[in-house]
Amino acid sequence: MTSALIFFGVVATLFAGWRAGRRVRFFLHIFQLETYKFSRYGRWLADRVSSLVVRPSHGVGAAALAGGGLAPPIIDAGWGVLVVLLVWPMAFISSRRYRSDREKKPLAFTDRMVRLITPTALLALLPVACGGLYGWTLGSPPGVLWYLGGLLVADLGAPLWVALGAALMHPVETAIQKGFKRQARRRLQARSDLSVVGITGSYGKTSTKFIVAELLRQKYSVYATPSSYNTPMGLCLAVNEHLKPQHQVLVLEYGIRYPGDMDELCDIAEPDASVVTTIGVAHLETMGTQDNIAAEKSVLVEQTAPDGPVVLNVDDERVAAMAERASGPVWRISTEGHPDADITAGSIQYDTTGTAFEVTDDTGTTVAFETQLLGRHNVLNVLLAVAVGRSMGLRLRQMAHAARRVEPVEHRLQLRTRGDVTIIDDAFNSNPVGARNAVEILSKMGDGQRAIVTPGMVELGDRQWRENKEFGTVLAGHDLDLVVLVGADQTAPIQEGLSEADFPQERVHVVPSLSEAQAFLKRQLKPGDVVLYENDLPDQYEV
Repeated sequence: MTSALIFFGVVATLFAGWRAGRRVRFFLHIFQLETYKFSRYGRWLADRVSSLVVRPSHGVGAAALAGGGLAPPIIDAGWGVLVVLLVWPMAFISSRRYRSDREKKPLAFTDRMVRLITPTALLALLPVACGGLYGWTLGSPPGVLWYLGGLLVADLGAPLWVALGAALMHPVETAIQKGFKRQARRRLQARSDLSVVGITGSYGKTSTKFIVAELLRQKYSVYATPSSYNTPMGLCLAVNEHLKPQHQVLVLEYGIRYPGDMDELCDIAEPDASVVTTIGVAHLETMGTQDNIAAEKSVLVEQTAPDGPVVLNVDDERVAAMAERASGPVWRISTEGHPDADITAGSIQYDTTGTAFEVTDDTGTTVAFETQLLGRHNVLNVLLAVAVGRSMGLRLRQMAHAARRVEPVEHRLQLRTRGDVTIIDDAFNSNPVGARNAVEILSKMGDGQRAIVTPGMVELGDRQWRENKEFGTVLAGHDLDLVVLVGADQTAPIQEGLSEADFPQERVHVVPSLSEAQAFLKRQLKPGDVVLYENDLPDQYEV
């Protein structure tokens, strides 16, 4: 009996420890995806208590422990514990939900994450140690049940250990971040020769940033932050580790999610020139209204250096109103022929090779532009960049040449092919404006079938249902051949919009996952067809 208890005890430990470790890693990943914010992490957990925080296996484990503890009056205590040990591995076979190979954005083992792992792991081991030590005093077999109880608590408490570990590290992280900010401010203050271009807006920040950088490289040595580095620590990383003495222009992206974020960003890097793209419905969950978003974004205009140029998209009335807050020259751009615009676009055309259009600048000069980028909103982004270039002495023809070299940002209306099928990859976090533009592009592409794959849009607060329903109406209005919706519950408003617009139901297919959507299309698509992948929900929304 003793050797059997030892053997199955080791097996039970391996299973429970493996699953507990995977759960802790999973919740560490979620905490990172939720930008290390306690409030966002807490809301995420609250929405998934019954599906992820507490699992059926926890009930099975608790029942097995209770049964083992109550067994001695009926059967020998050793046999009772042995039954628990036999049941235990079946209860704690790790769920597919915790598999790291399913992650779209893998857990990044940054310095901060490495610092967080240590206290989190120690906290997770604490109930195991306590259960084991107390069980040791009781001896076998009852002590085994206390040890297993410690393993169960370690597994069940995984999301709590992450939160407590983060709370313990919070003073340390605050001190480290303050140090990074001081270092970045000092470096920028010592660079009077450097021009900082700051870009903000609900949509188009990253694309505009890369276009600005490419156009300015016609005349200057430019560094632009990679990807979507638009947080305080992202700016600090760029300034402290990547900015070089030879750089003449630093192009930064300023992202906000909460009131006060823009002040913090501008305190690190005050812009010498600023750009505002659009005011949309992104981050309504945290900002409340579009007017609140506009007020927060306008801080960038107010914080722009005296006499520094401000570039505004006057097709957006909230952005146009920010001109009143500028102390320097205002450059107004428009793709819709706004009468006050300094730089405009016309004759916009696009196909599977990109977009062609004409740009007229403040001098009245008109030049033909061609770019690999797709969509009217990317024409807008090019105009914003052209305005920055004109404010810094570049000629229109110079910039037209550079625009041809601009490549699409990954997963943002990126054109590629899969065999004889054209793919429009717009899988980055979708928004109502970009989604409509993407569908318009799809509707004008090729001569074969036109299909869209989408799970809808998220992070739109109280407007999420309405915006997704309107998106369904937009889809119906473009007479697509196939609409593949990923997730029945998530896409319910899109289905409602399609139905109310009398879109043929035989063209609508609802599937539970992206992989099943791709398998379905593989059977349906023919050479010459075009598929738009519109949005791909991040990991924390798919679990």
